[in-house]
Amino acid sequence: MEFNLDKCEEVHQELSRMGSLKDRCKLYFFFAIGLFECLGFTGVIYGWASLVFVLRKEEYFLDVCDTLHNSSSNGAKNGSTGCDLQDDRLSLVFTIANFIFGFSAFPGGILFDFFGTMVIRILAITVYTAATLMIALSTAASAVLLFPALSLLAIGGMFLFITNIQVANVFGNQRSTIITLYNGALDSSAAVFLLVKVLHDVGFSLMSMFLFISSLSTIHILRTFFLLPRTHIPYPLLERYTYGIGCDTLALPSFCRQEATPGQIEPYHGTEVNVREVDGTHDEMAGDSGHEQENIERDSVQRKAEEEGGPGERQENSEVGNGEMGEIDAVTLNEYVGATGHEEHIPTFRSCIFSKIFLTQLFWLSIIQLRLVIFIGTLNPLLTQAANGDALQVNRFTNAFAITQFFGIFTAPWNGLIMDRHRRRTISLLTVTAPVTSQRLADMNTVVLSLAVTVTLGVLFTIFATIPVLEVQYITFVLQVITRSFLFGGLSAFTTIAFPPCHFGKILGLSLAVAACVSLLQYPYVTLVLGPLQRRPLYLNIGSIVLVTLTYAHPITVYLHCRREMKTRVVVNPSQVEVSQLEE
Repeated sequence: MEFNLDKCEEVHQELSRMGSLKDRCKLYFFFAIGLFECLGFTGVIYGWASLVFVLRKEEYFLDVCDTLHNSSSNGAKNGSTGCDLQDDRLSLVFTIANFIFGFSAFPGGILFDFFGTMVIRILAITVYTAATLMIALSTAASAVLLFPALSLLAIGGMFLFITNIQVANVFGNQRSTIITLYNGALDSSAAVFLLVKVLHDVGFSLMSMFLFISSLSTIHILRTFFLLPRTHIPYPLLERYTYGIGCDTLALPSFCRQEATPGQIEPYHGTEVNVREVDGTHDEMAGDSGHEQENIERDSVQRKAEEEGGPGERQENSEVGNGEMGEIDAVTLNEYVGATGHEEHIPTFRSCIFSKIFLTQLFWLSIIQLRLVIFIGTLNPLLTQAANGDALQVNRFTNAFAITQFFGIFTAPWNGLIMDRHRRRTISLLTVTAPVTSQRLADMNTVVLSLAVTVTLGVLFTIFATIPVLEVQYITFVLQVITRSFLFGGLSAFTTIAFPPCHFGKILGLSLAVAACVSLLQYPYVTLVLGPLQRRPLYLNIGSIVLVTLTYAHPITVYLHCRREMKTRVVVNPSQVEVSQLEE
């Protein structure tokens, strides 16, 4: 009998080891497939500088030059027959697509918050496939199809990206690093159009390449139904949380989503969690109210209190109400849950968008993104002027720019590593100096350095972009990709920290939508540079440097907010500070 027990123990340990290995492999695959999706599909419109070279060779919008009987001398400078009006029309395509890319984040965020992952991904796959098919079937005679095609491509890419940000919730302490890495993958996806350009140079047609890209939508469909939840991945992550298809369900393809005990229901309001019954027969949805789950959780807390402290403590716990968290590991709720266990008021969406932090974030994002978009939209004409019409040089520098875009996936995690490492030091320091500081406030304090570094990079990039020397533009290309990866990686990470998760999709979407509206100024900027200013944008460049420098207002505002909140908490809870110092 003892031998059998020993054998059972050995088998149990082996199964536990195999189960742990399986979970790790599944986690790495879950991360890798999301990274691949961001890298190959989300931000491809930012590879416009490479695609526009192909479109000129295919004579898209060349008819506007023939209509006006323009000379082909300017076309020789562009490396193909063409004129400034062709440049203007192609620039308009990118301007509209870039605006749609940012603006679609707001409705996409609302759809994600209310309907969850599956609905928005099905919509994204539909519009993305339609966009690639339109480009594949377009010709120089139907060049106008580029307007809806690039716009739909932008919408599909943004929607796919929104659903991928939540993957970081699975990684706990590395959450900021994963968010910035996925943002870097979005930046690096601009290299897709570089690949299109290179393959076009060796003889592949636009139709064959974009038909192949359309066929890759099957990967998105499989991931939507087999690897992602129907609603959301919660944060903090629920204990024993599962996702996707498990090995035990492959024989009977049922959709294994999120498994949680009643006491592990997502504590935030406004989120949805699937609760799987023990027998696995069906799922229940915990909506915004969650009254039934809250009652179950409250009863569990009361039973525990009765066992430990008797009827007196049970009565006390019963008065706590819905704010009691019990044993739920909800670290990020500390900002909204008081020290007594009572739930404080979660900021409304209206109060969030009218806060100083959000308004300065809009200014910070809009100005730096506008400068980045202007650089991409005017790159080909400015390179043509700096190279004195040498098509080979323009081609070489265009390729160099596109290659540097790929390295966004390597530069973006630096921002996340800065935040994560600074976060650990800050929390250790605040534990001694201001122990009543919440987890969220401590995280906000760690983001200040990242925001300041992003502005500094933006200023340096703007300065180097104003120097009309070809060799200097190599440095500009590097600064551009680092600035862009820090900007959007920091935006996503800061939004998850500074605002309640139930408003994440709406706030991130609104931020990108407002920034997209501001980026529309790129088109009149290009018109001024190519027209009245005759490609000499000196005063516009000086104005850009001043505006980007003013975005230091955002990290300063966040820093002052954290200082003010920490002082307020120390004044309100001086006894907790004294106890902590006494313990030290």
